[in-house]
Amino acid sequence: MRFNPRAKIDQSQTEHRAGGGGGLGGGLGGGLGGRGGGKLTVGGILIVGVIFLINQFTGVDLGAVIPNGSGDGSGQTEESTCRTGEDASASDQCAIDLITVSVQDYWKDAFPAQVKGAPAYQPIKTVTFSGSTASGCGTAQSAMGPFYCPNDKRVYLDVNFLKDMLEGDLGAKGGTFALAYVIGHEYGHYIEDQLGILGQMRTQQGPRSDSVKAELMADCLGGMWAREASNTEDADGNKIIEELTQDDIARAIDAAQAVGDDRIQQAGGGGVNEEAWTHGSAAQRKHWFTIGMEQGSLRACNTFADGAL
Repeated sequence: MRFNPRAKIDQSQTEHRAGGGGGLGGGLGGGLGGRGGGKLTVGGILIVGVIFLINQFTGVDLGAVIPNGSGDGSGQTEESTCRTGEDASASDQCAIDLITVSVQDYWKDAFPAQVKGAPAYQPIKTVTFSGSTASGCGTAQSAMGPFYCPNDKRVYLDVNFLKDMLEGDLGAKGGTFALAYVIGHEYGHYIEDQLGILGQMRTQQGPRSDSVKAELMADCLGGMWAREASNTEDADGNKIIEELTQDDIARAIDAAQAVGDDRIQQAGGGGVNEEAWTHGSAAQRKHWFTIGMEQGSLRACNTFADGAL
C-alpha cells in the first residue's frame, strides 16, 4: 500500500489523546482483542459493545436510516503533527488519520447512493489513545482493542494495537492495510448505526446471534470500502492511495481471519465453542470481507437476511 505523499489529512476527522485518561465506569461489551492474565479472552473480542443497546430485534430494512447523532469526546487532546500522505507513510498514527479520511470519503458518496432516502453522510472522528481514555461507552482500554461507540459516535483505537495485539497476541502478518481493515470495519459499525441495526440487537452470543451478524456485516462493509480505496480522494481532489496490491488485500484478509472467534479460542488454549461466539469464525470473516470487495453492495452485505448465515 502506498499513500500519495501530497494527500492531505483532514484533522477535523481525528482526535489524538494523551494516555491514561479516566473513565466513565463499567467498560464496554466488546473490543477487537481482549487479554486477561496474559491470555486472550473470548468475551472481549471485536469490535462493538452492544450490551447497552439491547432492544427487541424486528428485522433489518436496508432502506431505513436513523439520522446522525452527536456527542462530545472527553480527555486531554494532543496537537497532531500529521499533515500529509508523506507523514502517513512514516507513522502508524498518521496512517490511521489518512485511512480515516479515505474511508469517510468513500461513504460520503456510497451511503446516500445505496440507501434510499438517506441524509448526507456526516463524518465522525477516530480517537487515538495509548493506555486508556474516556468514551461515551465507558473506559476505553488498550486490551479491548478498537471499537465504535454509538453513544458518542466515535471510533476508538489504541495506537499500539497493530504491533502489540494484532501482530503480537493474535499473530497476524500486519502491515498498513491490515490496520486499514480494522478501521474500515469500525466505520462499518457506524454505517450499521445509521441504518438502525445496532439499536435493534437482541442476542449477543452464538454462531447466528445478532452480535455475530453485526460483526460480519461490518467486515463486509469494510470490504466495500477496500474495493474502492484506491479511488478515494482528499478534500482537494488528490488521490489518497496510489497503489493497492494483492499482498495488501491478503494482509487485510489475514487480519480478519486472525480475529475470528475460533482462532481466538484456540489461541487462548481452549477448544472451539460456537455457542460463545460473538464475532464469527475466521472463515466467515474472510468470506464476508471478500463479499464486500467483490460485490460492493449494502444488500449483498445484509448478514441479517434469511439464510445469510
